[in-house]
Amino acid sequence: MHKVLITGGAGFIGSAIVNRLHSEGGWDVTVLDSLSEQIHGREPESSYLYRSIQGKCRFIRGDVRDLNAMLEAIDGVEYVIHLAAETGTGQSMYEINRYNEVNVMGTSNLLQAISTKGKSSTVRKIVLSSSRSVYGEGKYSCPNCGFVNPSPRTGERMLAGDFNLYCDSCGAKLTLVATTEDTPAKPHSLYAFTKLAQEQMLATMCPALGLDYTVFRFQNVYGVGQSLDNPYTGILSVFSTRMLRNQPINIFEDGLESRDFVNVKDVAVGVVASLIHPESNGETINLGSGVNTSVIDIANILKDAYASSSEINITGDFRIGDIAHNKADITKARNLLGFEPSVSLHDGLNAFCKWVGTEAVGDNGYERSLEEMEHAGMFVRKQH
Repeated sequence: MHKVLITGGAGFIGSAIVNRLHSEGGWDVTVLDSLSEQIHGREPESSYLYRSIQGKCRFIRGDVRDLNAMLEAIDGVEYVIHLAAETGTGQSMYEINRYNEVNVMGTSNLLQAISTKGKSSTVRKIVLSSSRSVYGEGKYSCPNCGFVNPSPRTGERMLAGDFNLYCDSCGAKLTLVATTEDTPAKPHSLYAFTKLAQEQMLATMCPALGLDYTVFRFQNVYGVGQSLDNPYTGILSVFSTRMLRNQPINIFEDGLESRDFVNVKDVAVGVVASLIHPESNGETINLGSGVNTSVIDIANILKDAYASSSEINITGDFRIGDIAHNKADITKARNLLGFEPSVSLHDGLNAFCKWVGTEAVGDNGYERSLEEMEHAGMFVRKQH
């Protein structure tokens, strides 16, 4: 039995990995999770995610910033899958200390715990969940300058209804291409900065501590179990809770902004594969579907699935720091891990919608989250 610790293992992605490891057999799993209210609600022990891992792991309720909890959690462990983090891109722009404390200091605490144990530490490898957000806008093609990673779009242009991207050097309009792992990092949010900091901490400290590591840059992960209570991440959850009440759906920008949606089951397969494929050691790897889908298309698919009468409005509103598009190049994941997305967006969304229908869906605080961002200057409403 190989022993593995999953920090944040009661979360959306973590619970999927716990279930994947349990189904494979041969893994002794420990989960360290704080069961934060933003993810699990006010009664976390009754949440779908927490219930889904019961009997499949040893559970420690604790904070990744607590050294004693971390020392207990890594005892006898060979592998650490480090998922614990605050994950709201927009929220990170005004909850600055919180995101740094959990994401940066939490990772620091993991490394400190391993270092504190010294030669008695059994940890061999850390697998980190990073994010495609570290790329910023990502990879685009300029007709004059070749491949570029452009600067963020300006508020002035977006207020004028122009949501395109232009070359920093020549001003030409850019065309989206799949983002490869060698695309220069260009974080646009505090969340992205903390994820890049995590990556660099591992790249610096793991060799010094004699550890292997793999960094995964997740795209937009979705699927059954996604938090319906957290308004700061996941348009699928936000749209679903409103459509079930037939409330209006206000889509930002021009509705053509797009994301690479990858099912959580596929992500779990990829992460687990890195534990048994040494070729992944020292590598940074995109995990996505390799396909981008527009937000307006997602909204229409969900509306049909729920048979909702929600009115879909394209508002021109926008959030500071949001990217225009993302599409991952997943060649490296294929070559190193044999990774191939197996859950189509159609099947994955159908399964997600059926699951949502079994859950008690309350007010997830979406409007409050927009007010918070607007107060912090991170959300701009156009005059309609």
